Amino acid sequence: VFLKRLTIKGFKSFADLAVLDVEPGVTVVVGPNGSGKSNVVDAITWVLGAQAPSAVRSQKMDDVIFAGTAERPALDRAEVSLTIDNDARLLPIDLTEVTISRTLLRTGESEYSLNGTACRLLDIQELLSDASVGRQQHVIISQGQIDAVLNAQAEDRRMIIEDAAGILKYRKRREKSERRLRSTEVDLDRLGDLQREVRRQLRPLERQAEAARRHGDLVGELSSLRRHRTATELTALRGRAREEAALRAELAGVESGSRTILEGFADQIGVAEVELAAGGDDLGDRLLRYESLRERGRGLRGVLVERLRGIERDREAFVSQQMVLGLEADKTRAEAELAGLESESESLAPESERLALAETGLAADRAAFEVTWADGLVALGVRAAEARGELGVLRATLAQASTESDGLAGRLSLLESEIERLDVSAADLRRQLSEGETAEQPLVEALSQIEQRMHASAMQRNAAWERLATAEADVRTTRARAEALALALDEARSRAGVAHLSAIEGVLGTLLDLVEVDEGYEAAFAAAAGEALDAVVVEDVERAVQALDALREGRLRAAVLSLTAGTARATSPPVGQSVRAHVRARTPEVDRLLDRLLAPAAVVDAHTAVEAAMAHPDAVFVTLEGDRFGPSGWRIGGDRGGATGAALADAETSLTTAEDERAAARSLLDETERRTSDLEDEVARHIRQLDVHDGRFTAAAEALQRLQAERRDVVNEAEGLRTRIGVLETRLSDERTRITDLETRLPGLEDAETEAVESGRRMAEQRRDIEERSAEMSGLRTAHEVRVADLAARRNLLLNRVTEYSGRLDDLNDQRQQADRRRSELDQRASATRRLVEALDSRMSIADLRLDGLREQRRRQSERVRAVAARLDGLRRERADAERALTEARERLNRLEIDRAETRLRLENLTESIRNEFGCEPDAVLGASCPDLPEGTTAIARITELERELELMGPVNPLALEEHDALRERHEFLGDQLEDIRNSRRDLRKVIRSIDDEIASVFAEAFAEVSTHFTDLFDTLFPGGTGRLHLTEPDNLLETGIEVEAKPSGKNVRKLSLLSGGERSLTALAFLFAVFRSRPSPFYVMDEVEAALDDVNLHRFLGLLRQFRNDAQLLVVSHQKRTMEAADCLFGVSMAPGGSSRVVSERVDVDRVAEDVVALAAS
Repeated sequence: VFLKRLTIKGFKSFADLAVLDVEPGVTVVVGPNGSGKSNVVDAITWVLGAQAPSAVRSQKMDDVIFAGTAERPALDRAEVSLTIDNDARLLPIDLTEVTISRTLLRTGESEYSLNGTACRLLDIQELLSDASVGRQQHVIISQGQIDAVLNAQAEDRRMIIEDAAGILKYRKRREKSERRLRSTEVDLDRLGDLQREVRRQLRPLERQAEAARRHGDLVGELSSLRRHRTATELTALRGRAREEAALRAELAGVESGSRTILEGFADQIGVAEVELAAGGDDLGDRLLRYESLRERGRGLRGVLVERLRGIERDREAFVSQQMVLGLEADKTRAEAELAGLESESESLAPESERLALAETGLAADRAAFEVTWADGLVALGVRAAEARGELGVLRATLAQASTESDGLAGRLSLLESEIERLDVSAADLRRQLSEGETAEQPLVEALSQIEQRMHASAMQRNAAWERLATAEADVRTTRARAEALALALDEARSRAGVAHLSAIEGVLGTLLDLVEVDEGYEAAFAAAAGEALDAVVVEDVERAVQALDALREGRLRAAVLSLTAGTARATSPPVGQSVRAHVRARTPEVDRLLDRLLAPAAVVDAHTAVEAAMAHPDAVFVTLEGDRFGPSGWRIGGDRGGATGAALADAETSLTTAEDERAAARSLLDETERRTSDLEDEVARHIRQLDVHDGRFTAAAEALQRLQAERRDVVNEAEGLRTRIGVLETRLSDERTRITDLETRLPGLEDAETEAVESGRRMAEQRRDIEERSAEMSGLRTAHEVRVADLAARRNLLLNRVTEYSGRLDDLNDQRQQADRRRSELDQRASATRRLVEALDSRMSIADLRLDGLREQRRRQSERVRAVAARLDGLRRERADAERALTEARERLNRLEIDRAETRLRLENLTESIRNEFGCEPDAVLGASCPDLPEGTTAIARITELERELELMGPVNPLALEEHDALRERHEFLGDQLEDIRNSRRDLRKVIRSIDDEIASVFAEAFAEVSTHFTDLFDTLFPGGTGRLHLTEPDNLLETGIEVEAKPSGKNVRKLSLLSGGERSLTALAFLFAVFRSRPSPFYVMDEVEAALDDVNLHRFLGLLRQFRNDAQLLVVSHQKRTMEAADCLFGVSMAPGGSSRVVSERVDVDRVAEDVVALAAS
């Protein structure tokens, strides 16, 4: 992969089309200052996706478009294309050439394309990242970047390595996971609030459910009585309706013809719909089911895998097995050593037999000697020699035994000191254990008390949450009511034109502003007041005239009420309750106005309103629902919501009270949460103290156990030493007695021997031989006895150890058997779980195959359905035309309905009353019979009695049971959702940890390589100097920065700022080229990076270029002649006065080409 061609048009100083055919190796761009050669680097930077204007040395992005000169007009767009050779297929696209293009218009529109196809910037960045060209474009070293590398923060230098190593994609994934984690935290809080709110609502619903049952029984009986009464009235009205329906039959023929035409279309459409339904066999459900099965299978497999991990953790928990195995191994080793001692003891038997045979032979030789030399003189000489020989053997034996006894005594002294030390340490550990047990109890008691306080505080916090939720709901409810009332009053004032009349003195406002209506009678008052409800109330007739004139001038439609116009009518309504009794005014004058407006109005029941209106046609009757029946006509329903000035004032007062309660609840919640948080911190602190204490206690107990075992071993060894020392002391005492006796007798024997020297020389020689053999035999016998005693002591020690190990193994035998049984059970569960995983994988593969088949079948089915649907659309359009004809016929028929209006109105009122009151259709009421009544009670009386009982009971929630069940299901659903979110958060945390590990691993590997390459390159650029990279935080590989240390030869500088300009440039280049070598890219672009270098440093830099020219393509912008001489290809950039930049190129064959190109570019 290398740059093949760069095409520039309209970019910065390149007004005309410029094409640079770049060659592999080193390409140098030269030209005078201001000719635009650095714009070549900017063009590459820009086309590769630079977004910041500063990256291309501009103030704003549209500065890159050719701005024009005195002789050339400005252009409206900038276009740059970069062609990359992809023969090696390093870019993941099956093309030998990849052309990346970017276009920017002055209108701000921007476009990217790959090989002429529009694409996103992200597509280009991801494509280039696979070729080690990161988003930060570290392969492009622009002017000023060299010094910026050294002046940058340590974290910024880290970003260069991360960009080269491709770590940014892991950072993006981590940021995405963290965003999702933060979003789940919001969901978790919201679901917690919802769950607490639902839990708060559940408790009152439980009480309401019981009241709803009693209420339902009474309502059922009352409904039955009302059904019976309504059935009689409905039967009469329907009879009259049937008579009127006969008149309508004459027009049915006209409608029938149109309907016949529609039926024909209906048949055709039905056939098409059947085809559509047959062709559209619901594969969607099957697809959804299979996809759901696949997802469930994946989830179940994850659960099974997690279960396998849990089983493995349970298996690892049986540490007692390791203890048992360790003891068994110790016992086996001790028994093996014991067997070795037995074998060694048996091996001493032949030696003992050989010693016995040798001693027997020696005794025989001594007896023969005594027989041969039986003469007295000779006997005296023999006795003297024998005494001397025995004395020498005894002295040697005594010295050896004394040395051995001293060694054993020293060893015994050391063992006794060790026993004392172990006793002191054991006593200290016992004291620590005792103190630990004593100190633990207050901590446990304190923790228990704090946990109780924390639980109580948590209960108070939950209660505060519920109180705050209730207060919030009350605030929302009261605020909504106050806002609705204020809006309704504002609308009423607007309709009445109050704002237009504000300048007139004596205007009191609308009628709604001046009255107060009892709860429940708002709609009745609105119906009774009629148009007067929106009228403006004024003090007298004169003010009324002024108000009318003002309204007329403003061309407003409004009404005016004068407090002094007319007199109140004192007539009472013939039936029902007076509306006036439920409406009050703030002043006596308004009271009189209300008397005048509401005197003839009465509130009646909905099902008796029609009869009352027909019986008293001059009166006005209203219902609580807002129906009005009067001389001017009948009207069903009203749209007034009880908005009055008094109601608004009450709502605002309630809102203030609710807000105060909310503030108090929030304050209480903050206090309880702070207290609970403090207690939780204190509990955590106590738990940490107990953990530390438990750790110390356990460590002390284990140390004491080890000391006791060690003391037993030392005591056993000391006992063996004491036994051996006792045997040696006995032998030493006997030998000292014998030596004393021989030393007493030896002088006399030596005198006798002197007298018989000459005659007994031969006898002496024979005796000497026998004595030497005797001495040797005595030494062998002594050594043999010492080895036997040592083996006996070691055997006793090993027997004690085997006995101890056997006892401890017997104690742990039951635990080991239980652990074996539990481990066997876990192995069986693990095997079963693995079989389930294998079976689930098999089923999931089958489901995937079937899912692919269903998708292909669904595609073919969709093609057939589209054809049928097109034909069905045509039929439906034709049917719509026929339906319009039928509609016209029906409109003629509807005109006949005007004659039936009165009958239908009464029937509809009754029907609506039945539906509202009984919740059923009218036909269901016709067969209703009168329920059993108490003796002497009529149906009307019983209805009145039931209504009174229901009124005393008050309002109940008839759906309490259903609401309670629904809320409980919602509470459980919210709990499941909370658990799902918690699981998702755990998974996200695992993903983040995995990404962190990957980032740390990749960065550590990249840094190690870059550091090594930097050291090598620094040594190349600064012979004899030392340079290295080190991490600012080696223990934090995710956030650590990178510091650069550079010490050229002969200098001892500690700060990079103390280096010269050339040294700083070479140091920065060493760092960047170390990154290049660690994570190679196919090409590198450098803009005048060697400008500050002298000849020596320039020579070193050019050597660096020669090292890299075979590994990567290098594009260098330079003024240096020696850099030009090192180029494989030269490009000259020039600009005529008032013109634009142009490019010339030349392959380098001889040294003079550099001068020619420079001269050409300058011209």
